Amino acid sequence: MIELIFPTILSCITAFFVVFLTTPPLIKFLKKRNLAVKDMNKKEDVMVVRPGGPSIIAGIIVSEIILYAFLQMNEILAIIITTTAAFTIGYVDDRKVMGGWFKPVALAIAAIPIIVFGAYDSDLAFPIFGTVQIPVLYLALIIFMIPITGNTINSIDVLNGVASGFMVIASFSLSICLLIVQNYEIAIVSLPLGFVSLAFYKYHKIPSKIFPGDSGALTLGAMYGAIAIVGGVEIIAAVALLPAVINSFLFLSSVKRIVEHRQVKGKPVDHTDDFRLKATDDKTAPVTLVRLILAGGSLSEKQVGHAIFKLAIFSGILAVITAFMMGVSF
Repeated sequence: MIELIFPTILSCITAFFVVFLTTPPLIKFLKKRNLAVKDMNKKEDVMVVRPGGPSIIAGIIVSEIILYAFLQMNEILAIIITTTAAFTIGYVDDRKVMGGWFKPVALAIAAIPIIVFGAYDSDLAFPIFGTVQIPVLYLALIIFMIPITGNTINSIDVLNGVASGFMVIASFSLSICLLIVQNYEIAIVSLPLGFVSLAFYKYHKIPSKIFPGDSGALTLGAMYGAIAIVGGVEIIAAVALLPAVINSFLFLSSVKRIVEHRQVKGKPVDHTDDFRLKATDDKTAPVTLVRLILAGGSLSEKQVGHAIFKLAIFSGILAVITAFMMGVSF
């Protein structure tokens, strides 16, 4: 473990500062290109540039390459390739709105490097009940998991700072869980995701100077899913991600089809006269986590974000408990 301290510190510092230092020039570049969208939750006519995906993927690639230089693990290569593919898919969608099936299908293809590199264990670990051997079904799980985690983080990217802030909590929770189950090397590999998210949150928090866009959200979600697979902590990862998973489930169950959020006509959130957020009365609007939070009355954007972060912290604690329940059998 001692020999891993230096690469761990170096990769985490690199992950943070690559994003921290490259995001401001990215913001200037996007402003010059007029690549901005209206912040729909501000009373004033506020335009925010997007996408922030390029700085996010830069931080991930550089930090993970540093770790690969020290650890020489196929798992790292699989994570880099899958995450980069997810960024590319998101960037395409940022520039041109694709059909509802584009991202799930493309992200499923992006998961293939994990299989090619053999960066997985087909035994699925459950708390209390132990592991279940599903060699064939597990391949299907890999193909499905990357689209699920990618689109789950994308779907919760609805308010200033929520996607990046949520990923800070979820990813650090996952790293702690990996340490608990004694998967130390993957725990180290997972840490840059938290530091990348933390650095981007600096510019994404209220009031946002930049939005992650599909390229940023899919990058964060796909890397999270890839880490869960190569680390053999799929159930734990799902628990830590529970609020975002619930949000996706609510959306899909109410819309009843796979569709781009931008193509949904009914909006789940409305605004009061002083521009606080409130749940909409539109029966055609999808049900979402934010809409449920607002069911008790109007809240400011910051208050809704804090409510989501509290749920994320609670889920992170549940994930840690789940990790302890699994013991140290890894």
